[in-house]
Amino acid sequence: MKLVGIFGGTFDPIHNAHLRLALEVKQAVGMDELRLMPAAIPPHKQPPMRGPHVRLQMLQLALSNCPELAIDSRELDRDGPSFTFDTLHSIRAELGSQVSLCLVMGADSFASFDRWYRWAEFLDLANLVVIMRPGVNKVFPESVSALLESSAASLNDLRENPSGGIHLIQLSMLPISSTEIRQQISQGESPQFLLPDSVWSFIQKNNLYR
Repeated sequence: MKLVGIFGGTFDPIHNAHLRLALEVKQAVGMDELRLMPAAIPPHKQPPMRGPHVRLQMLQLALSNCPELAIDSRELDRDGPSFTFDTLHSIRAELGSQVSLCLVMGADSFASFDRWYRWAEFLDLANLVVIMRPGVNKVFPESVSALLESSAASLNDLRENPSGGIHLIQLSMLPISSTEIRQQISQGESPQFLLPDSVWSFIQKNNLYR
C-alpha cells in the first residue's frame, strides 16, 4: 500500500530543522511521499507574522532542490481556521481508501491532541506518526494515553492500513525555531545557516521580520 505523509506548520519562516526533520521522518517511516503543508490560520497558535502566500514562496524556495519533499497548499486556499480534520478529510477524498495517510506531529502537539477539532475522528481518516525526542519521557494526558494504548501501530501496520494507527518514532531535532529566527532578524542579527540561503535572501530582499 502506498504511504503518504503530511507535515503541517506555519513555516514562518521555514528553516533547516523543519526540512531535516521532514526528510528524516520520510526515510525512517519509508513514506512514498511527504507533503509539507503550510497553515493559513492555525487554530492553536498565534496568527503567523507573514501572509500565507509569502510563507508559501519561502517554502517553494526551500524545496527547489529537494525532490524528496513536496508541498500541499490546500489550507491556504480555504477560508477560516485551518482545521486539520477538514484537511485530512479533503486529502482522503483525493487519495481514496487504498492509500495509507499519515499525519506527522511532534510530541508536544500530541500532548494537546484531545483539544483539537474533532480529534476523536482523526483515526478514521489517517494514521498518526508522533515524533519523540530521544531521552525525553513525555507524559500524555489520560485521554491521549488511552488513545495511544488502543491504537499503537508498528511501521508495518502503517504500510498495511490506510488509517487507525499511532506510531511513536524517536528522531533528533535541530535546536532551531522560527521564533528565534524572527527575533534575530528584528534585532539586526543574521540567521544565516539556520535556514536555506535562498530563503534568507528572499527575507532580506523583501525586508521581512524587521
